[in-house]
Amino acid sequence: MLQTADDLGKLLLRVFVGVLMLMHGIPKVIGGIGFVKGLVASHGLPTFLAYFVYVGEVAAPILLLVGIYSRLGGLLVAINMVVAIALAHSSQIFSVAKNGAWTLELQGLYLCGGLVIALIGAGRFSAGGKGGTLN
Repeated sequence: MLQTADDLGKLLLRVFVGVLMLMHGIPKVIGGIGFVKGLVASHGLPTFLAYFVYVGEVAAPILLLVGIYSRLGGLLVAINMVVAIALAHSSQIFSVAKNGAWTLELQGLYLCGGLVIALIGAGRFSAGGKGGTLN
């Protein structure tokens, strides 16, 4: 029973992080990444790097949702968030909102969620299964 609860927790974490991150990627697939290119260029970086947003916000969440290469997917989500914080939110790292919450709590949750998935894997409720090498 305890193992089932553990695997269910892993499933819930993967699905929620995957769906919520994918919701950030879908508008970029539909509308393009012009904003991201501009952000990357404003930091003196080559604009082709902006295309990696598709890896972190589309490919990685799909890996999480399906439950294959979930550790890699979690790591990619975490890396995506580190880059997003560095490029778009660095001035807010030590900011607190009027309600007392950390301004970057959403980004922090995605970062932490990705890291946790990278550490714990997909669990048995995944395409890779409990002992699957694709976990």
